Amino acid sequence: MPCVLCDDTGWKPVEAEGSEHPVAPRVERCECWRDTVGRQRLAGAHVPKRYQHCTIDNFKAYNETLERAAVKARAIANAFPSVDRGLFLEGQPGVGKTHLAVAVLKHVVQTTGARGLFYDTRDLLRLIRSTYNTSTHTTELEILTPVMMADLLVLDDLGAEKTSEWVDETMNLIVNTRYNERRITLFTSNYPDIPDDTDPNALLFRIGFRMRSRLHEMCEFVELDAADYRELPTNGGVDDLINLWKLRKKTLPQRIGRQVRAERRDPAARDGRADLKWPGGRAGS
Repeated sequence: MPCVLCDDTGWKPVEAEGSEHPVAPRVERCECWRDTVGRQRLAGAHVPKRYQHCTIDNFKAYNETLERAAVKARAIANAFPSVDRGLFLEGQPGVGKTHLAVAVLKHVVQTTGARGLFYDTRDLLRLIRSTYNTSTHTTELEILTPVMMADLLVLDDLGAEKTSEWVDETMNLIVNTRYNERRITLFTSNYPDIPDDTDPNALLFRIGFRMRSRLHEMCEFVELDAADYRELPTNGGVDDLINLWKLRKKTLPQRIGRQVRAERRDPAARDGRADLKWPGGRAGS
């Protein structure tokens, strides 16, 4: 049955209000068009099956850090495309970073018809590297262009990739292009954002000064401190997650501990004179 609003043209008439003089007819995109385009583009967004159920509403926010992350995610989802910065979600594995990032991506694509993409960083790099094989029929540009030009991009698990000069150059190309074009990007990472380029478990060590600087302008950094939901028993609930979270806080080193260790390596950091060696770093200048 044709759409009653647009007769399947994708455009519906809009009546002018509050005018005393005749106004030329105006049309706008019909809801059925946005729904159809949203479904099609979401199907091509590469969201893994494991996360296709994720929404902001079914995200379990049982402490202040999770509540804050959910509020930030919802604000971007509802305001897109009128947003200036993305999100950088950091925290231990299993706290819900990917859930929230996918939830924003799904909402934006379904409600606005924007072109969105999801990639695990390591999978993306493997895909790009595969184009160097002459037996494949795709080129590096065919992979990179949609990633760099997507209206909304989720790069999951940043920093988990094995570092190399090629990885640094490729990731900096992607991030720098999106930075220059002011395209919104959501990042997730297990690595804490501390000013220590000698700690292998620090984000700075993994991605370098140049990329970290751009990320801080592109995104709002939000830390999630929670339990690993993958450890949740079958039929477990929020109370179980809270207990697991309290146990994790007792057994895992806190960020302050890592910060203190970083300062011990660099005495100048203790009085605020730490030199971050800008614009150098492992990722170039």
